[in-house]
Amino acid sequence: MQTAHAAWRRLEPVHSMIYFVPEAKRRYAELGLSVPAGYFASRGAALGRASAELVISTFYNFSPALVRQAVDGVWDTTTPEQVLDARYTAADEALRRAGVHELPGLAEVLALTRRAAEAAREHAQGRPLFAAHAALPWPQGPVPQLWHAQTLLREFRGDGHVACLLSEGVGGLEALILHAATGDVPVGFLKASRAWPEEEWAGTRERLRERGLLDGDGLSPEGVRLRRHIEDRTDRLALPAYAALGEAGCERLAELARPFGRAVVDSGLLKVG
Repeated sequence: MQTAHAAWRRLEPVHSMIYFVPEAKRRYAELGLSVPAGYFASRGAALGRASAELVISTFYNFSPALVRQAVDGVWDTTTPEQVLDARYTAADEALRRAGVHELPGLAEVLALTRRAAEAAREHAQGRPLFAAHAALPWPQGPVPQLWHAQTLLREFRGDGHVACLLSEGVGGLEALILHAATGDVPVGFLKASRAWPEEEWAGTRERLRERGLLDGDGLSPEGVRLRRHIEDRTDRLALPAYAALGEAGCERLAELARPFGRAVVDSGLLKVG
């Protein structure tokens, strides 16, 4: 399980940079979309003309008011097909700016990642965002294909994570606050990007303290245990994708993935703003 997690984690910047790079913001703006609308429309376009309520449900941890403001009317401005084209183009442009297309091992990394993504398609039940993205045609070219493969693996894992949160009675805002309590992500970024009203944040934080999951603004021992349990279950639910590679294949992918993730980070593709 650890090697599968490492393979996913080290390559994850290849996918997640799409939420920060100027290439994406520019392409969405050309379609008449604001930054929030571009995010929700681009990730939700695989679902078709997704309503705000569908996005609220599947994305899980964003303020419903933010989603409704961004999504309502977006499909009067553009189409899912146009948004998806813009997203793939932006991903290709940004990853090429990072030099991913010139990295040795690209063909092997793509082959391994695509094999895992294809295996995940056999386990799509209960994973709506993954299933929607898995139904999309594979793009042309190794760089867009690598981005698409890692996107499938991210959404496969993400849908499993939501299932784990639900099974433990952890709602979207509760999950955010518990995440913030780890110190892994600045609380200011989570508040700004998810846009929950301060009074709701404060009230939910107090309820988490009453449940014994927070100690001050940090995790209590029980909160640490719950977070670890959820992350471990999320890892286990992601295993069907990586089982197709076997232990040796996961080790190989984890080894080869390092320079790809590093290229994205070193090129500044994950910078906010």
